[in-house]
Amino acid sequence: MIGYTFTNVDALMLVVIFVLLIILIFAAVAEMGLSRMNKPRASSLADKGHKSGKALKRLVDQPDRWVNPLLLTVNICQTVQTTLTAIVAGHMFGAAGVAVGVVLNVVVFFVLAEAVPKTYAVQYPQRAALLSARPTLLLVAFPPLQWVSRGLITLTNVIVRGKGLEQGPFVSEQELLGIVEVAAEDGVVEHEERELIESIIEFGDTVAREVMVPRPDMVVIEEMCTVTQALDLAIEHGYSRLPVMNTDEDDVRGLAYTKDLMRTEREGGGDRPVTDFLRTVHFVPENKPVNRLMREMQALKYHLALVADEYGAIAGLITLEDCLEELVGDIVDEHDEEDAEVQRLADGDYLVDGAMAIDDLNDLLGIHLPDDDWDTVGGFLFGTLEHVPDEGESVVHEGWRFTAAEMDGRRIRQVKVTVEHDLDAEGVDPAI
Repeated sequence: MIGYTFTNVDALMLVVIFVLLIILIFAAVAEMGLSRMNKPRASSLADKGHKSGKALKRLVDQPDRWVNPLLLTVNICQTVQTTLTAIVAGHMFGAAGVAVGVVLNVVVFFVLAEAVPKTYAVQYPQRAALLSARPTLLLVAFPPLQWVSRGLITLTNVIVRGKGLEQGPFVSEQELLGIVEVAAEDGVVEHEERELIESIIEFGDTVAREVMVPRPDMVVIEEMCTVTQALDLAIEHGYSRLPVMNTDEDDVRGLAYTKDLMRTEREGGGDRPVTDFLRTVHFVPENKPVNRLMREMQALKYHLALVADEYGAIAGLITLEDCLEELVGDIVDEHDEEDAEVQRLADGDYLVDGAMAIDDLNDLLGIHLPDDDWDTVGGFLFGTLEHVPDEGESVVHEGWRFTAAEMDGRRIRQVKVTVEHDLDAEGVDPAI
């Protein structure tokens, strides 16, 4: 620096470098915050009237609208900043300025413009997304930025197109699901077709335990019942087949078919014991894949099976209709009482049936509730708390609060799912 004279040009370049640093910090927060935000949470924040909630929803609903322009902005700022830093360092330190510029870029810009803002966005994704939503929306709406980013993407497609087609393409199950979702958004396939394709892909991973009617919800006939009593129970619940149980041993004696009971009733045998009309019942393990079970039901011509756990105890029952519903969705006739598994409340919260499958809630909210040790939302809440919850007890997972809204003895009937606000170091919810 001997004999170096600081000029107005150097001062101007330092000001530009500082401005670029601020832009890069903002871009890092926006990129990480927006990428960690999913559609259900953005919609819930917009419904709750959060500032920037509507802008956030627009960005999350159309990720291709901001990803490429924002990344292009980062690339341009980094390139210009690196060049200006090298020039200023060269003026100040001469030949050693190149090394000084590299150190400044690695230490200062990496820490301040990459590590710190992205760590902040990971810790407080909701706050980061809301803070950056409106500025990002203004930035990506700048026409020249849109034109340049689209042009570069077009050039990329021209360069890459056609390579390796003779060997593929090979895609994983998740990639295939992503392709189907994009095709639905582009109108290539209908929404119903997309749901059916996704159900078929996921069908092979579903086991009997995940779709069965659990033991507490089973409607059963006690073995001491008469034909009339059993028929009244079957008609009351609208079932064509019911298990007949030995309640003392909690074991199944067989199946009673409603058509057999009706025939006997008409012939005057209503007082006869129901055990005189039992049919064979099939048992399957709770981890039996549903696709194989459905094929077995078709081949052996039976419509209902009892599900047993690893100790041989009755865990539930499964029907052919339960298997089909995994493919085509709920099958409801005019006699069924349809209760919605998920209710969207006016304030953006969700009221969820405790027996709802975790996979279904994960798909709905775009989250990743663990399902290794439990299959239902109520099971997740029960297992996480490690005790029978009182109404109002809750846990927080991935930015959502799960609250026991309704209890029935030891069973969680309904769970309220609410967006959890990011908290500052003192645990205070910031006004955003």
